[in-house]
Amino acid sequence: MHTDTLRPETRPQQRGLAHLPVTRRTALQAGSIGLLGLGMNHVAGLRACAAETSPSPQRAHKAVIFIFLSGGLSQHDSFDPKPDAPDNIRGEFSPIATRTPGIQICEHLPLLAAQSDKWALVRSLTHPYNEHSIGHHVMLTGRTEQPVGFDSTRPTPHDFPTFASVVNGVVPPCNNLPPAAVLPEKLIHVTGRTVPGQFAGQMGWKHDPWFIEASQFKDTKYIHGAFPEYGFQRWEGSNNPPDYVFEAPRLQLPQGVLHDRFNSRLQLLQTLDYQRRQLDAATRWREFDQLRASAVSLLNNGRVHQALDVHGAPAALQAKYGRNSFGWSLLMARQLVEAGVSLVQVNLGNDESWDTHEKIFPNLKNYLLPPTDRAVAALIQDLEERGMLEDVLIVMAGEFGRTPKIFTFDGAKSKLPGRDHWGAVQTVFFAGGGVKGGTVIGSSDRLGAYPNSAPQQPENMAATIYQALGLPQTIYWKDSLDRPHHVYYGEPIAGLT
Repeated sequence: MHTDTLRPETRPQQRGLAHLPVTRRTALQAGSIGLLGLGMNHVAGLRACAAETSPSPQRAHKAVIFIFLSGGLSQHDSFDPKPDAPDNIRGEFSPIATRTPGIQICEHLPLLAAQSDKWALVRSLTHPYNEHSIGHHVMLTGRTEQPVGFDSTRPTPHDFPTFASVVNGVVPPCNNLPPAAVLPEKLIHVTGRTVPGQFAGQMGWKHDPWFIEASQFKDTKYIHGAFPEYGFQRWEGSNNPPDYVFEAPRLQLPQGVLHDRFNSRLQLLQTLDYQRRQLDAATRWREFDQLRASAVSLLNNGRVHQALDVHGAPAALQAKYGRNSFGWSLLMARQLVEAGVSLVQVNLGNDESWDTHEKIFPNLKNYLLPPTDRAVAALIQDLEERGMLEDVLIVMAGEFGRTPKIFTFDGAKSKLPGRDHWGAVQTVFFAGGGVKGGTVIGSSDRLGAYPNSAPQQPENMAATIYQALGLPQTIYWKDSLDRPHHVYYGEPIAGLT
């Protein structure tokens, strides 16, 4: 990372790994991390926090919670209602007044309506894509341009880095925690493919986000929503998997290893000796030692355990957020930023939960909007009560909006209509982080189809996120060939703060 005004300790540059008979990645995943009692999903986070120092105590801890609604939230049926539009545009829901005169939102978001003095809306964000994979990539990286070699079926090293990876690369860790994390799961399509846009891409795998796989059950196919009480199958209705568990992977010592023995460097070296022998001589031992030291430190850190333990929070607080994946995820996000993580991406719903092609109105009304309203409102209130709201920016968006026209598509399993993909306009929700409450930036046209005023691009949203973290516009990172790459590709959204 390089900047004129902020320069944390630089990271070792990534080198080509293809020539290694056993890569560092394989060794870390299969060996040392497992011996330390960590799940394989912690590998990326440990890479990210290797050999870094904490920020200066004089620098206030700024953070962002980025709520991502995979599938695409309908702007008409949430934050940009069109009550005067024709029947086949406006939909079944009625608008309600908010605490701010003149601002109306959907009737199924009453808790957020009561907090409108603390949040702002950008009703004019636009990009040109109507397909899920490139939509995810654009909105998770803040780059409208399609990267060379983009593959909609899988992530590639050519992809632009996701927000979490950029933050991992340019923000120093705090309190031994990685700078960025993603929870409660990766976005995996029902076909089994991994959605692009979630990883470090051009930055190299070292900067992949720390994925906290907390939302777990065996069969995710076509079952969506906020489990356990708000799970649904798109065309059949309520479906809560009986084997669902929300629990962050436990950080614990291998069975039979005592703390005093664990803390002995000699014993640790013996435990890891097998993995060391598997590494090729070309592997840089210093980097491996740093990663190992970070793993040890993370494992012994009580703050980490507490931040990941949502079930240890007071029962009343859990109830306020909602005892489901939406509520627990946002509660964990708050605990992580309070512990020192700078950016937490929360996938509010598994892959394409918000893809409302059919049964849009019952699915939003019964399964998606209520837990979202409760959890996001609780997050805002919780941050405010803890004196954190001014320093923590909340951003909520999907990969695109939905079509103005309501329709039933050929082959639909339900006769109840929905809305299709629509990149031309969506509403993005902002709160905290110095945002002016009761503010609306931009507008869509009378049908909610295109920006009517103050159009914004994903680059503007990204710049707003980076600005909230205190990153100067001169900041950049370097790839494995020592080429510089900008972090900012647009200006922060004017009038938002």
